[in-house]
Amino acid sequence: MKLNAKERVLLKTHAQKLEPVVTIGKEGITPNVVTTADQALFAREIIKVSVLEPCPEPAAEAAENLAVKTKAQVVQVIGRKFVLYKKSAKKGIVPILS
Repeated sequence: MKLNAKERVLLKTHAQKLEPVVTIGKEGITPNVVTTADQALFAREIIKVSVLEPCPEPAAEAAENLAVKTKAQVVQVIGRKFVLYKKSAKKGIVPILS
């Protein structure tokens, strides 16, 4: 699923009030990070991720890598934070796209 411009704007607006629920540290994207992100995406559909300074890869690269591993879409990357979206089987978690 590819996000169109309107969906991306709506998701960015929704993500502004979110706090990061996943943190990527000095070890980068570990299996534990992938599992945590996947579980959070299943429960919430949209999550914010924080990349700490010692992380070996830039936030944009980490966003793409984590998106591939969780089969999610990158909504936006700002500084050391990024937002991922993955449509859940439970319809209507994020009401703006339902």
